[in-house]
Amino acid sequence: MNNNNTEIIPSMMITDEEIDFRQYLSSEELSVIEHEVSIMETREAAGIEALKVVQKHRGWISDNSLIAIAQCLQISSAQLEGVATFYNLIYRQKVGHYVIHLCDSISCHLTGYDEILKVIQTYLGIGYGQTTPDGEFTLLSNVCLGSCDKSPAMMINGQHYHSLTNESVVSILNGLSQNAGENV
Repeated sequence: MNNNNTEIIPSMMITDEEIDFRQYLSSEELSVIEHEVSIMETREAAGIEALKVVQKHRGWISDNSLIAIAQCLQISSAQLEGVATFYNLIYRQKVGHYVIHLCDSISCHLTGYDEILKVIQTYLGIGYGQTTPDGEFTLLSNVCLGSCDKSPAMMINGQHYHSLTNESVVSILNGLSQNAGENV
């Protein structure tokens, strides 16, 4: 058995002391985070909102971002990591311009989830947890989107789509693909 622990965990490569949150976070991010702190009972209670603020500006929460936010909130980065990994709408790795959350609840499984998943995977050429080579789309599963009465459902960048059919999914993805091409 090898007792030499040489495995490096990415989130542990940078120590909290190596980042100055006042230099790392933008003035706009700091302003919005401080506003959120001002309406919370404690600084740490603003954790989710602070993560969402930085993710809105940067697309995801890098290790450095997480450390800077934790410093700003005066909490440990481990505590904030627990919040970030619990909340499934915080992305701890880079994601595409469009993030597709496909609901995989029992209601969706009973109303066509398998076919919708196949259509999305075939159209985009990716599986769960993957991003298209052009960086435009990421596909993620979601336990429930709250549309059980209108399943199957998905959410893309906060926009909910329900009562999905193979045709409607292709139409939605075609529309987003066209928008993606215009944004280049």
